[in-house]
Amino acid sequence: MAGIYIHIPFCKQACYYCDFHFSTSLKKKNDLISCLIKEIEMRKDELNGEVIETIYFGGGTPSMLSQSEIDRVIDAVYKNHSVVENPEITLEANPDDLDDETIEVLSKSKVNRLSIGIQSFFERDLKLMNRAHNAEEAKKCLTKATEYFENISVDLIYGIPGSSHEEWKENIQIALSYGIPHISSYALTVEPKTALESYIKKGIIDEVDDEHAQEQFDILTQELGEANLIHYELSNFGKEGFFSKNNSAYWQGKSYLGIGPSAHSFDGKQRSWNVRNNSKYIQAIQKESLPIEREILSKTDQYNEYIMTGLRTIWGVSLERVKTNFGVKYFNYLLLQSEKYREEDLLYIENGKLKTTQKGKFLSDGISSDLFKLNLE
Repeated sequence: MAGIYIHIPFCKQACYYCDFHFSTSLKKKNDLISCLIKEIEMRKDELNGEVIETIYFGGGTPSMLSQSEIDRVIDAVYKNHSVVENPEITLEANPDDLDDETIEVLSKSKVNRLSIGIQSFFERDLKLMNRAHNAEEAKKCLTKATEYFENISVDLIYGIPGSSHEEWKENIQIALSYGIPHISSYALTVEPKTALESYIKKGIIDEVDDEHAQEQFDILTQELGEANLIHYELSNFGKEGFFSKNNSAYWQGKSYLGIGPSAHSFDGKQRSWNVRNNSKYIQAIQKESLPIEREILSKTDQYNEYIMTGLRTIWGVSLERVKTNFGVKYFNYLLLQSEKYREEDLLYIENGKLKTTQKGKFLSDGISSDLFKLNLE
C-alpha cells in the first residue's frame, strides 16, 4: 500500500510561524491545478503498481480550491493508479473556508476526512499567529463539520507566548466538546526567516519558552489520555479506528508520492523533492520535465530514518528489524547509544521494541539524533 500527497501552495495570508511553501497570489492557480494533474500522469509508474491507500491534500491551504478543482485532482489519481475501495482522502482546511455550503458539498465528494487548522480558540493567540480566521469561525465550522463528517482532525498549537496553562486546558476541552476523534498538536517553533523570528528579535513578541511548552505538552497528554485518545505519535492523538492512515504510513516507512511544488516523495530507498517555486514548477511541467531532485539513501541513512520515525510512535523501533535489515553492528550500536537514555527512564524496551517513556516523548527528536549512526559503511 502507498499514499499520494498533493501540495496546494496557496494561502490567504502568511501565518507568522509558517515556513512551508505557499503563495498569497492565486494568479497561477488554474495553471498549477493543470500541472498537478499532469505530474500525476507523468509519475504514474514511480510507485511500481502499489495500490493507493491514502490521498492527502496538504499545503498551504487546500480548502481554497473549489470542489471541482479538488475532484479533478482526485479523478487524476484514480485514472493513473489502482486505489483501494475505501481510501482515506484528507483535505486540510481552515475554518474561514468551511462555511455551511462548502461543508455540505465536500461531504458529497470523495473527501472523507477533514484536517482543520484551528490552532487556538483564543482571539489573542490567533492574532499573535496572524491566522486568517477568528474563534467564532472556528467553533461554527466545527459545529457544522461534525454534522457531516465522522472523521475529523483538529490542529492545536501549544507553547504560545502569553498562553496560560488554564487557557491551554480550555483549548483542549473545547476541541473535545465537539466529539473530535483525532487531534494533532504541535509546539510553536521559531523557524528561520519567518515573521515570528523577526518579531521576537525586535521584541514585538515574547520569546518561546521551551520549559513552558513541555509543561503544556504534559497537560496535553494527560487531558487527551483521560478522553481516551491514544497518543500514537509524538504530535498525534486519536481514538481507536481514527489514526491518520496517511501519516502513519510515513512513520512506518511506507512509500508515498509527493505531487506539487516543494512536495517530497519516498520509496524506502530513495527520497526526492520538487522545486520550491510555483513558477518554476509550472514551467517545467508544461515542458513535460519533472523539476525534481533525488537522493539515494545509504544503509546508514535508512537506519537513521527508521530510528527517527520509529521513536516518535507507539510502535517504537524493532530491535529485530534493525538486526535483520542493517546488521549486528547497527544493532549493537543502537543498544550502546540508547543505554544512558534507558537508565534515565527516557527509553525502555518492551517486547523487542525500543520506545520512549512518557518522560521521554517530548524529547524524542533529540534522543533520536543521538542514536543516529554516521560513517558506518
